[in-house]
Amino acid sequence: MIARAQRVHGAARIAFKAEEGVTRLADLYQHAPCRFLFPHVEPDEPAQAVLLTTSGGLTGGDRLAVEIEARVNTCVTVTTQAAEKLYKAADGEEDVRVDIRYRVGENAWAEWLAQETILFDRARLRRSFTADLAPGARLLALESVVFGRTAMNERFDHGLLHDAWRIRRNGRLIWADALHLEGDVAQQRALPFGFGNACITATLLYVGDDAANHLEVVRELLEPDKDLGAATCMDGLLIVRFLADDATRLRPPLMRIAGGLRNLATGMRPHLPRVWSC
Repeated sequence: MIARAQRVHGAARIAFKAEEGVTRLADLYQHAPCRFLFPHVEPDEPAQAVLLTTSGGLTGGDRLAVEIEARVNTCVTVTTQAAEKLYKAADGEEDVRVDIRYRVGENAWAEWLAQETILFDRARLRRSFTADLAPGARLLALESVVFGRTAMNERFDHGLLHDAWRIRRNGRLIWADALHLEGDVAQQRALPFGFGNACITATLLYVGDDAANHLEVVRELLEPDKDLGAATCMDGLLIVRFLADDATRLRPPLMRIAGGLRNLATGMRPHLPRVWSC
């Protein structure tokens, strides 16, 4: 009899509150392999939490559920320690499931700045990002997916990727988006309306009443790398999409544009958390 492989069911919940104008940790729960770290930040930077998984990567049947709450008037950054790796799922194994839920209170500033997710061949991932914003709340969110480490001659040619976003403001759904690739992923990616020769795709999202005010400046920031991305805006939602044939080439402009957008929206320094540069 073959023993069933052990799988992880990780979970984390974190909440922040504002006291006398200072954002502080209000609640924390973490279950392996999920863990939050709290690096020291500059006085003018948001409270910061860095999410990591101690398992060294995910594979078939693993589960992660993360809940983040930025309460009224808080200023919060949640990022990840490094790129997350999704390994080959064995035949008959269930998909990896990663569910991120973000609740943003009135007049709060919240960031979800995840580093890359790297898919190995025959990985199977179902991921969702859901955000609920109260009146006056703002959110800056970033996610990217790498289709194999090309420098190592690795490709994500077969498997499953289902990546879904749901954004609500004041209880109303304002954006729903999903990417679904399954089976012969290489063929689907190569289609003219697919990804061509791109090996990385990224989405940068800003939600706020002032979103439309920043569109033209974001397009100017994109100009030196206009072959990599484009920006649009609708209903208080600014969306920047990126595609590149080299993940290392996309990372610097991605950091520059995301940092520039946070500077436009808040006046904070135009850079991402230090963990992005380690």
